Amino acid sequence: MILGFVLSLYTCVSNDVIQTLGTFLSSNQNRPFWVLWIFSGTVLVLTFVLGWYFNDGDMAFGRLDKIPFAGAFCWYHVLPPIVIILLTRKGIPVSTTFLILSVFSSNTVIGLMLAKSFLGYVLAFISSFILYLIIVRPVEKVFLYTKDRKPSKRWIAAKWGATAFLWSQWLMQDAANLFVYLPRRLDFWQMLLSMLAFVALLGVVCYKRGGEIQSILKLKTNTQDIRSATIIDCVYACILMYFQHVNNVPMSTTWVFIGLLAGREVAMYNRIRFETEKKVYKHVAKDFLKALVGLFVSIMVVLLINYSDEIYYLLDYYFNL
Repeated sequence: MILGFVLSLYTCVSNDVIQTLGTFLSSNQNRPFWVLWIFSGTVLVLTFVLGWYFNDGDMAFGRLDKIPFAGAFCWYHVLPPIVIILLTRKGIPVSTTFLILSVFSSNTVIGLMLAKSFLGYVLAFISSFILYLIIVRPVEKVFLYTKDRKPSKRWIAAKWGATAFLWSQWLMQDAANLFVYLPRRLDFWQMLLSMLAFVALLGVVCYKRGGEIQSILKLKTNTQDIRSATIIDCVYACILMYFQHVNNVPMSTTWVFIGLLAGREVAMYNRIRFETEKKVYKHVAKDFLKALVGLFVSIMVVLLINYSDEIYYLLDYYFNL
């Protein structure tokens, strides 16, 4: 249980940091990592401590109501986070929700998570596409031509505020992936130890500036500009906040974020033609394909675990033949 919790903490943060702290790390490369660590760690602690207090010890914000506590843990319960670590090193944005939570969920809950996640991708794509069609020329085009200028203090403050807003929304949405290994109600000391582990691993990610998965974000147009990054964070945070009020079924924030970036890239190409059509749609298709690969691997791992007995008996039968 403890090993699974620690591995899931690291995999969720290192794999999903591109969605939440990615633009923050990219646009603050000149700042010491410990400054970014203290800031993000403070938001993390406040979010979970307040959630723990107001939700009677529930660190998952109700996202695990349909997923019971395992009670007894086996070797295969720690297999999903290990797979995520391997995929993350290859830069593949695998959904931690599908891979980790599916091991503990019924087929009905898995279907609901898949449906909600695909809906999140479509909604994020459409929303960002429409928004950026409107603001590309009066806003983003100006950012592109003035990206070498030093940002004003107002934009710096707005970026840090947007990061805090997004980081807290993501933590509330993905809390199920983090705490599925622990009892559904934690006492004070359990909460404190889990927070200390979380903050320590977050420091590692801030020190690495996001790791291998960060390359997906860096390929997108002008995402390292603090002004563009602020807009991305605000849009993404609003979409996550909307889905929090739809229902308490967990969803893949990875799919939502990839959909948001895809809609942004297509809209920017159609308005200002900053790159060739082939290159733009190649990036969009490549990101979507990586997400599909991550989903396929997730499904294969879950099937292997859930039907391990049947597979064993089948192999044993043919082996004896």
